[in-house]
Amino acid sequence: MPETIPEPPRNQPWENGWSPDTSRAPGTRRLWLAGVLALSTIVACATAIAVMDKDSDRPLRASGIPSSSVAETPPGLISFATPSTDGVTAPAGKSGPSSTQSRTSPSPSPHDSAAGGGKPSTSPKPHASSPSHSKPSATYRSLQSVNYPDRYWHVSGDYVKLDPPAGSESRQDSTFKVVKGLADSSCYSFATHDGKYLRHRDFLLRDEPSDGSYLFKQDATFCPRASAYSGAVMLESVNYPGRFLRHQNFQLQLDPYQYSGAYQADSAFRLVTGLA
Repeated sequence: MPETIPEPPRNQPWENGWSPDTSRAPGTRRLWLAGVLALSTIVACATAIAVMDKDSDRPLRASGIPSSSVAETPPGLISFATPSTDGVTAPAGKSGPSSTQSRTSPSPSPHDSAAGGGKPSTSPKPHASSPSHSKPSATYRSLQSVNYPDRYWHVSGDYVKLDPPAGSESRQDSTFKVVKGLADSSCYSFATHDGKYLRHRDFLLRDEPSDGSYLFKQDATFCPRASAYSGAVMLESVNYPGRFLRHQNFQLQLDPYQYSGAYQADSAFRLVTGLA
């Protein structure tokens, strides 16, 4: 064991042979404590950042309020012009032209494809406003032409034509029970006095008994849309958006929308008190 030399008195010089103990580096304990403190500070900061990031999302999920990017916005309502006092107004809350609707155009039905109808058109429609009235549940109405006010929808044979009223039997065939749409309750379906429905087939309007199929319900459902004529509506096919009922050569048929005065007049009808 090495011989240690005692520390000399502080008032004596170093020349007596004493030297400090260099076997231990000075300040080791302080450096170790400083390192531990620095490491603890880093861990605490990392933990605080993680907690803050986690809590930043908590209010949104906890409150159940959707963010502005996913919040549902109700579609704008398009209403009809002022209806006539004896007509049936458009149903409340129905959206406007088919170009603003959320549903997409279905594939053409077999019978319409055979007629060369092709894919339904999605042309924009005229704008108007619609009053808030209840939908018809069971109302008897006749449909009067705007540009031929002396003529009404009339079941003639297997088709629906535009004819002037005649005897009681003719008036009965020109009166329809307006009910909620078979395929869409916010739209219309038209039932005849003998229990049949008006439906389009090969793009021609006719009366047929219901077979209960989904295709029949769609073919027999028409949605009222804005018309350029006061108190009148245009009737759009529910399964062929962009196609409206119009008369041509006094035959009711389903045609794509056209930007012409003749088309808008031929496709505008007023739902008036039943003739029968």
